[in-house]
Amino acid sequence: MSTVLAVIPARGGSKGVPGKNLAPVGDAPLITRAVRECRAARLLTSVVVSTDDPGIAAAAHAAGAEVIERPEDISSDTATSEAAVLHAMGVYEERHRVRVDVVLLVQCTSPFLSREEIDGVAAAVLDGADTALTVAPFHGYVWREAAATGGHGVNHDKAYRPRRQDRPQDLLETGAAYAMRADGFRAERHRFFGRTELVRADPARVLEIDDPHDLARARALAPLLDGGRNAIATGRPADQESYARFPHFPDYLPTRADVDAVVLDFDGTQTDDRVLVDSEGRELVSVHRGDGLGIAALRRAGMPLLILSTEENPVVAARARKLRIPVMHGVDRKDLALKQWCEEAGIAPERVLYAGNDVNDLPCFHLVGWPVAVASAHDVVRSAARAVTSAPGGAGAVREIASWLLGKELTA
Repeated sequence: MSTVLAVIPARGGSKGVPGKNLAPVGDAPLITRAVRECRAARLLTSVVVSTDDPGIAAAAHAAGAEVIERPEDISSDTATSEAAVLHAMGVYEERHRVRVDVVLLVQCTSPFLSREEIDGVAAAVLDGADTALTVAPFHGYVWREAAATGGHGVNHDKAYRPRRQDRPQDLLETGAAYAMRADGFRAERHRFFGRTELVRADPARVLEIDDPHDLARARALAPLLDGGRNAIATGRPADQESYARFPHFPDYLPTRADVDAVVLDFDGTQTDDRVLVDSEGRELVSVHRGDGLGIAALRRAGMPLLILSTEENPVVAARARKLRIPVMHGVDRKDLALKQWCEEAGIAPERVLYAGNDVNDLPCFHLVGWPVAVASAHDVVRSAARAVTSAPGGAGAVREIASWLLGKELTA
């Protein structure tokens, strides 16, 4: 079994934002948030924090990370992150008498880094890449100033302005997570050697804290982007009423061993809840390709699937045909329809995962054993959920659920 080590470099000195790595965002300091996501990732063997600061060391240890003291000669402003990772990896190997196969560089200054991104870069290297990093789609025009000629386009010709859909897709390095084959990293001593795999992240969650304005923006965004994530990070539902329903609530997200069937709401769960209406009154919705891949993987794994929707809409039926899974739509009482489906399929409701987003999903939440809310769900729905995705509806939430259930089996 491969040894996969995440290293979080966290110096005590920071000129742009003093005490940056201990700055609170949402419910925890930045270093704690990074350790928490690393510990929730499925593919990591261990997470270590490399630091020269006793306060950071204490916070990292409290969050569950192993702490490695960072030497003074690689703790200055000019020291590289690579130097810290190489040192920490060497100390870890000597301390535990193991050889690291894959090493990750995780930056705690990316406050909305997710465990899925961490697993994504690790999986890319485990699957054969030499290096991997998180990136996000970028559609902006980049300019650079020159004293002699003034501003000129970097990723475009300023004399020609093609439509966004006609331009090549640019990808922005997020700075959040990197993974390297350890033997190659030891030899090359930098993070981009050999074949580099790009792992896409949600652009809405991309933020690096370099100055006080970034920190203020992160604190403003945390209530919106964290959602119910902090509850599921500890395996606890979001409110006491839900906790009372699940007194033996497990300290993990659901896996294939916990679930016998997956039932999905449509509007707001597989879409972003918006509807476009043309002049003929026809409705259009937007779905996420990643959700389709996740559903296909669940179907290949033999998981019974169902789309259950209140709306009677040709779009719902068309999407179900595309995904090759059954659908029940135009249903007034979704809970009764779900109960009947479970009886006919011989599936115990307590072994069903139901994903939804709005109050009409609550009766189904009370029926099943694994009620799951997408991140963009109504507050009441998130509070009633047993787990909450990090992705909003229509932005990969269903694929995220599939990754919970299938783990390494989710290769598509």
